[in-house]
Amino acid sequence: MVVWSGRIGCFAIDSMVMAVAYFFAFLLRLDFQEPWWGWAGVATSFVTVWFVQWLSFFAFRCDRLLWRYISVGDVPRFMGAVASASLVLIGLRILFPNSHGLRPPFGIIIINSILVFGGLLLVRFFWRMLQDSESVRPATAEGRMKRVLLVGAGTAGNMVARELHQQPKQKLRVVGFLDDDPAKQKAKIQGYTVLGRLDELPDVAKRCDIDEVIVSMIRVPRSVIRRVVQRCEEAHCLVRILPAYHELIDGSVTVSRIREIDVADLLGREESRFDETRIAELISERRVLITGAGGSIGKELARQVARMGPETLVLFERSENALYEIDREIRGKAMNLSVVSLIGDICDVAKVANVLSEHRPHLVIHAAAYKHVPMMELNPVEAVKNNVLGTRVLGEQCVLHGVERFVLISTDKAVNPVSVMGCTKRLAEMVIQSLDQEKKTRFSAVRFGNVLDSSGSVVPLFREQIRKGGPVTVTHPDMKRYFMTIEEAVHLVLQATAQAKGGEIFVLDMGEPVRIVELAEELIRLSGLRPNEDIPIVFTGIRLGEKLFEELDVSEASVLRTEHARIFIGKIPDVETSDVVALLAACESLCRRNPCAEEARAMVRKLASFSADTVEARASENVS
Repeated sequence: MVVWSGRIGCFAIDSMVMAVAYFFAFLLRLDFQEPWWGWAGVATSFVTVWFVQWLSFFAFRCDRLLWRYISVGDVPRFMGAVASASLVLIGLRILFPNSHGLRPPFGIIIINSILVFGGLLLVRFFWRMLQDSESVRPATAEGRMKRVLLVGAGTAGNMVARELHQQPKQKLRVVGFLDDDPAKQKAKIQGYTVLGRLDELPDVAKRCDIDEVIVSMIRVPRSVIRRVVQRCEEAHCLVRILPAYHELIDGSVTVSRIREIDVADLLGREESRFDETRIAELISERRVLITGAGGSIGKELARQVARMGPETLVLFERSENALYEIDREIRGKAMNLSVVSLIGDICDVAKVANVLSEHRPHLVIHAAAYKHVPMMELNPVEAVKNNVLGTRVLGEQCVLHGVERFVLISTDKAVNPVSVMGCTKRLAEMVIQSLDQEKKTRFSAVRFGNVLDSSGSVVPLFREQIRKGGPVTVTHPDMKRYFMTIEEAVHLVLQATAQAKGGEIFVLDMGEPVRIVELAEELIRLSGLRPNEDIPIVFTGIRLGEKLFEELDVSEASVLRTEHARIFIGKIPDVETSDVVALLAACESLCRRNPCAEEARAMVRKLASFSADTVEARASENVS
C-alpha cells in the first residue's frame, strides 16, 4: 500500500509539472496573451499532450526511477522520453494542421518540451537534496557522526562519497577529500572540497577534527597505502580502504564492505594481471583433484578452481575439520558444481588408487605437505614419509590411471636446502622430474616463498602476540623472507600449470624480500599501537633449520623467461631415474629404521646433498 501511494504521488506531481509547463509554454509563446481559441481549447489539447508524454515516459521507464537516487546518468533517459513525445506531437500536428483544440502549434510543442524536461528533473533533484540534507543532520543522542576524510578524489572517491551520503545510519559524515593531483585542488565532488594533498593529512585531520580516513582509490599502489598509514599514525586516525576492484566494477561498493587495511595491503606486491583464458581452458569442464585441500594453499586453490567451472572438483584432505570447512564454503558459493570431498592420506596406496580410479581426474594439484620448518626439524622421518614418499605414491598412481597433468606445490626452501622441510621438497621435485620421463603424465612443480597470513606463518602468530599485549618475537633483526598474497600465488600456480609441457620446475618472481622485523612493526601500527613503545619486539635467535635469507634467484643465469612476466623456469638439470630409485630406497630404509631425530636430520640432509651433487656431476658429464 505504501509503495502504491508513493507511485500515485509521483504520478500526480509529474502530471502537475506537465500542466504547468504547458500553460507557461503558451504564455511565453503569446507574450502572456490568451490564445484566440481560448483557454478551454488549451485545456482540451493538454489531454492529448499529457497522454502522449506519459506513453513516452512509460516506454523509456522513467516512472521506474526512484527520486531518492536520481543521478546525472538518468538524464539521457528523460531527454529521450521528452524528445520522443515531442516528435509524436509534431507528427500529429502535421497530420491535423487545423485542429488547435486537439493539437498544439509547433512553437508551443518545442517550448513545452524544454519546460517539461527541466521541470521533471528539477523536482527530482530538489527531492534528492531534501533527502540528502536529512542524511547529514547532526547526530542525536544515539551517537556522534564520525567525521571522514577520503583519500582519492577520482571515480572511486565519488562512489564512496555518494554511498556514505546515502547511508546515514552508518554515522559517517564526509568532510572532504585529499588528492595529490594539482588539477583537483579546491575542486568539489558530490559537494565536498578537495582540501589538500596526501602529505597534508595530519594538518587537515587536526583542522577538520577528522575521526577516520578511507582510502578511496582503485588499484592503490602499496607505497601510497604505506604513506596513508604513516600520516594517519601521526594524526591518530583510524584508516580503512575500499574493497576489491571487482566490487567497484559492478557498482556494489557498500559501507559494510569498506574494510580495515591489512598487512597484505602494505607488504604485498602490486597485483598481477592474469590471462584467465588459459586457466579456463585448463580447468573448465574438466575433472580436478586437489590434495591438501584443507590447508591455506589448498583452500585458495579450491576457490579459484571452482570459479573456473570444472566438471568435478575432488578435495582430498587428511584433516576432517579442515575438509569440512572448505567443502561447506565451496558448496555455498558454487551450488551447481559437483564437489567430492574425501578424507585420506596420500601415503595410502590403496586409497589413492581407489580415488583416481573412481574419479579419473584430468589435473592433479598436489598441495599436501608438511611445511612448518621447526616442526619438521623435530619430526624428520614424518617429513620424509609425507613429502617424499607420499609424492612418489601419488605420482606413480597418476601415471597408472592416465592423469594428464600433475603439478607439485614446492617452495623457495628447496633451493640449496638446509632445513628438513626444504630437503624433502627438493627430493619431491626430483621424484616428479623422474616420473615425467615416462611421458604419460605431464609433471611440473612450482616454487615460491611465503604467503601472507597463511596458517602456521608469522602473521597469525604476531597478531596473537599483539592481542595479548606483547612481546612480539622475531628470530633475528636481519631475517628476511619473500612474501606474496595467497590469491596471487595460487593464480600464478594455475598460470604456470597451463604453460607446462612437462618436467619444468617453475619459479615465481616474489619481488623484493621483506625484513620480518618490519612486518612485525607494520602489524603493530595497524593495531593502533607503537612498536617498541606500546608493544616490545624481542629477538629470540635463529631456530633450527632456518636461514637468514631464502634463495629465490630469477636472474638470467638461473632461470628462463616464460610468456608471463612473473613466471620463470628454473635451469635445473634433469635427474636420472636410477638415481631417484636409489634415493627413494634410502628414504624407505630411513622410515623403516625410524632413528632419533638428530640422526634422521643428518641423513635427510645427506640425501639432499648427495642428490644435488649427483645431478650436477651428471650435468657436467653431459656437457663434456
